[in-house]
This record gives sequence, C-alpha cells and structure tokens, in this order.
Amino acid sequence: MGLFVKAVAFAADKHRNQRRKDADASPYINHPIALSSVLANEGGVADVAVLCAAVLHDTIEDTETSSAELAAIFGPQVTAIVLEVTDDKSLDKPVRKQRQIEHAPHISREAKLVKLADKICNLRDILASPPADWSAERKQGYFSWAAQVVAGVRGVHPGLEAVFDGLLARQAELR
Repeated sequence: MGLFVKAVAFAADKHRNQRRKDADASPYINHPIALSSVLANEGGVADVAVLCAAVLHDTIEDTETSSAELAAIFGPQVTAIVLEVTDDKSLDKPVRKQRQIEHAPHISREAKLVKLADKICNLRDILASPPADWSAERKQGYFSWAAQVVAGVRGVHPGLEAVFDGLLARQAELR
C-alpha cells in the first residue's frame, strides 16, 4: 500500500489549487479519493495499480503532469491505466464526450473499473451537491451521457454496475 499512499500524496499536490464545481467548491482531491474508496470499499477491488490509477486518473488531463512523470514514479502499469481514461484536452468537449462513449468498450478491465467508479462518483456528486450553474436539463444530460459511457464497460463488475444503476434510477430527482 506504500505506492497507493504515494499516489494520494502526489495527486493531492497536483490538484492542490483545484476545486470541484459543487456548491461548497470542495477540494478537488476529494474526487479521486472517492473513486478509490468506491473501488476498494464498495467493489472489493484490491489491485493496487487500479487504486493508484483511480487516484491519479485526472492528473494528466487536468494538471501539468506528463505521462513520463507518472511512469517514472508509478511505473508503466499505473500510467497505462491513467492514459486509457485520459481525455485529449486539445479536442472540443462534445468530441471528447463522444470519444469516451466510443472508447469505453475497448479499454482494459482495469481502466473500465476506474471509468465506472468515476461515473458513480460524478452521479453521486450531482445528486448531492450539483454545480450551482447547472440547469436540470444539463444534469439530466450528464446522467444520460454517463449511462452511454457505462454501457461500454458493462460486464467488468456487476456489483458496481448495480450501484451505478441505482444512482441512474434517481435521475428523476434532478431539479
């Protein structure tokens, strides 16, 4: 678990100046830690590479972290998983979102677990404390899009898929 603790510290440092879009503008690091918690505590995932990748999943995409830096510290396996779930920020957002849908069925089992946990955490956040400037329509749109992404990872973990489905069923609560 030493590598996992190192990953949490690394992600906390990289995301130190970032905030979530929720009403409280909570520290961004809460999100990657939540992913690892979902995987370990709700999904029984014990693969340290997957848990590290979950904590690091937004570092390349949202910070000044390179894949070479990740590889030097966390090795090729963790880095490969992170790269599989990293969006290409040079593309427009609608293109990135469509690519996630198209790409999801073709990523590794490990990356599918991270992707599933990410969508679980995001749906929970939207239900509990959505971004203040998001309309009901935008929240509904996110839920619909997340369902399309998760359709591509189905079969990877039935228990976590059931958690996702339970959250998706609460879509009617969005206002």
